[in-house]
Amino acid sequence: MGMEIERRFRVANDGWRGLAEGVRYRQGYLSVEKERTVRVRVVGEQAWLTLKGHVTDVSRHEFEYAIPLADAQTMLDRMCPMVVDKLRHRIEHGGFVWEVDEFFGENAGLVMAEIELPAEDTPFDKPAWLGEEVTHDGRYTNAYLSKNPYTRWPQE
Repeated sequence: MGMEIERRFRVANDGWRGLAEGVRYRQGYLSVEKERTVRVRVVGEQAWLTLKGHVTDVSRHEFEYAIPLADAQTMLDRMCPMVVDKLRHRIEHGGFVWEVDEFFGENAGLVMAEIELPAEDTPFDKPAWLGEEVTHDGRYTNAYLSKNPYTRWPQE
């Protein structure tokens, strides 16, 4: 059984820009319930079907399977009313890889950073461009953003 242990943060400034090239991700959701999420993802010429099950706010069971690109594109176009479009930058820092996601479309203006860890209590060095941790705020999951885009949130 796969397990994903991940922490999420807002990005505080542009200090991350230029550290890594971005790769476009397009992902749609068939289910966005907290207990289970089913996602179709296309990155370049590759595609995956991913199932996630809630364990804690930091940990989830994760099962990911490669699927034919044409199948994924059909699913995105015809079966996934909730789609997230973003550019992902993979940045090495302190022995870990940070994934910085710059969102587009209805989530434009949101920039997030995620780190995957071997255990929930693993210590890690935070880059200077990192902002507030939002791991425990479900609004910042891609599944939630697909249904409730950032540009529709009330301004804080």
